[in-house]
Amino acid sequence: MTKKVALITGITGQDGAYLAEYLIKKDYIVHGIKRRASMFNTERIDHIYQDPHVDNRNLILHYGDMTDSMNLTRIIQEAQPDEIYNLAAMSHVKVSFDTPEYTANADGIGTLRILEAIRLLGLTRKTRVYQASTSELYGLVQQVPQTENTPFYPRSPYGVAKLYAYWITVNYREAYNMHASNGILFNHESPIRGETFVTRKITRAFSRIVLGMQDTIFLGNLSARRDWGHAKDYIRAMHLILQQEKPDDYVIATGITTSIRDFIKLTASELGIEMTFFGEGADEKGYVTAIDDKVFNLKVGEQYLENFKKRIRKDLKSGNEIPVISVDPQYFRPTEVELLIGDPTKAKEKLGWVPKYDLKGLISDMIHSDVELMKKDAFLREGGYRTLNYFE
Repeated sequence: MTKKVALITGITGQDGAYLAEYLIKKDYIVHGIKRRASMFNTERIDHIYQDPHVDNRNLILHYGDMTDSMNLTRIIQEAQPDEIYNLAAMSHVKVSFDTPEYTANADGIGTLRILEAIRLLGLTRKTRVYQASTSELYGLVQQVPQTENTPFYPRSPYGVAKLYAYWITVNYREAYNMHASNGILFNHESPIRGETFVTRKITRAFSRIVLGMQDTIFLGNLSARRDWGHAKDYIRAMHLILQQEKPDDYVIATGITTSIRDFIKLTASELGIEMTFFGEGADEKGYVTAIDDKVFNLKVGEQYLENFKKRIRKDLKSGNEIPVISVDPQYFRPTEVELLIGDPTKAKEKLGWVPKYDLKGLISDMIHSDVELMKKDAFLREGGYRTLNYFE
């Protein structure tokens, strides 16, 4: 039996890495596109990487870029994929305000390049396309919760670029009868989420703080509310979308929204820490106000407890202690998106998709992974070795 062939753009990212592993377990041959860099950028897929000199590989990597039409066309022609998952993007919303032209080129026109390559190569009947859309399309939300029929109102260069990508996918589906679908994925996280995305920034920094390696996390709008799920659940939805007889567009979400402030509290709680916030807006700060010794010792280690207890704010009026959380206005977006919450009814009914993780399970997975990761750095420091600071 001939194996299915999949091509994943953005294979070195969170979603691409999980999806590649998932498809390989389903006996696919997976092709992935990675950007050329002077440093290794394949850490997330290192465990499934196969040496190019090995015969009968099921993971094949290609150098490429979403801004290079000829490169993308050549890769698609060589791979002859049954399924393309377009996951590559400049996906940091705040940074998209700093690099709007590149974001439009890679995230918007990049999608067109893939669709047009499929058309020009005569693969419209063979190749199915999944386009990674985003909840940022909704921006200034026109309806709560957001569904497949909610009007879009993007509030960032990233959101606008993804709006073009969404509609050009629909256009090629209707114009050329292509099996091309959009997955409007709400925020999805994991232990391998990019380090500068707010959820991973929080779990990494908390891990360093409890180990005595960092004092404070600087964040932006703590009141922003997001619908967070686990990336492992969401890549299953991507695959299900391309197994349907007819192409369509789907919201993938949990249907539950949580503020960044509450995400912080839940993260702290996983380690036996109680957080209390004081002040408002740019003056808001978060302090440790209590510790459950038993939970902390179990989740972090009793050797770190006494030192961390010094972070407890004993006098709620003084505020002399160093805050764990502080707000830096530079992280505010020029146009903020305050509330996102998706309605996954269609995906559940038509795809049979049901998430396996709730928010507590997601946070537990992330924080415990990062505590172990940062313990490695702590061990190296104690041994006299230099470790990276991971500044943004």
